[in-house]
Amino acid sequence: MGGLNNADVVKEMRVIKLGGSLLETGQMFTCLKHIVKSNVPTVVVCGGGAFANQVRTAQKKWQFDDVTAHEMAILAMEQTAIMCQNLQPEFVTASSVSEIKKHRFVIWLPKIKNLKTPELPATWDVTSDSLAAWLTIKIDSYELVLVKSCEIVSETAITELTKQGVIDNEFYKFLENTSFDLTITSAEDFLNS
Repeated sequence: MGGLNNADVVKEMRVIKLGGSLLETGQMFTCLKHIVKSNVPTVVVCGGGAFANQVRTAQKKWQFDDVTAHEMAILAMEQTAIMCQNLQPEFVTASSVSEIKKHRFVIWLPKIKNLKTPELPATWDVTSDSLAAWLTIKIDSYELVLVKSCEIVSETAITELTKQGVIDNEFYKFLENTSFDLTITSAEDFLNS
């Protein structure tokens, strides 16, 4: 499991985004174990889950701006990542592409300073789904899998999933001029794959 010194490992890595709501359903750790069992080099992006929901609640109460909320939501993702790595020690946490390249199983540790870019507007229209797509592009990965707690009909168009609130409003922009394979699936289907 440990490190991989092959500089080409990133091309062979997939990115799997595990929705934060999987913590509530109890499927987050089952999915992480499934990833390890598959033995495919993987970078996991964890959604913010309950931590991000607290940011939404706090913003409604205190009316701070979206830039502040965006940064706090990134911290929520970071909290989830730290917790998941602690409870699933086969993974390491990594923030940079160079760190990611060194390991077989990584949980991405997003850092606010690395995500201050015009590609990622500081708005609730950019969630961990868009951040996962952005990371997939940055590491030149061949595949992005979004694992959701809700049921997903495989033929459903991205535009419809956006309307349904399954994926965020900015996600489609990361699909333009990209070559990675995209799968959006339920946790149940993912665990049966």
